[in-house]
Amino acid sequence: MTVDIAGTYRTVCDLDEIWEGEVVEFEVDGHDILIVHQIGGEVMALQALCPHQDISLAEGSFENGVLTCRAHLWQFDSRSGAGLNPDDCRLALYPVRVEAGKVLVSVEGVTPFRVGA
Repeated sequence: MTVDIAGTYRTVCDLDEIWEGEVVEFEVDGHDILIVHQIGGEVMALQALCPHQDISLAEGSFENGVLTCRAHLWQFDSRSGAGLNPDDCRLALYPVRVEAGKVLVSVEGVTPFRVGA
């Protein structure tokens, strides 16, 4: 469950619920969000569904900072959201911060990328 904290940010989870090198999907105000806890501690929030066919990227693989969709092996950089294969697509990035051990995400003004949309 999300809780309104400091305006448009919502509490998604406790940071210690997601190990470094792990990705977990959450729903925040109608948005499917992928929280990525990078090796080294950085936390990113990206759209959770592959823009190709809306497959959850949490069901794919995450290696060396690259998210790979299980369906057609589309790949994305987990820090920038840039498409790697193919390179003409991307994932939307959501503002994220960590405060007092909580992961907070804002969905305000963010539109997930969709192929052909």
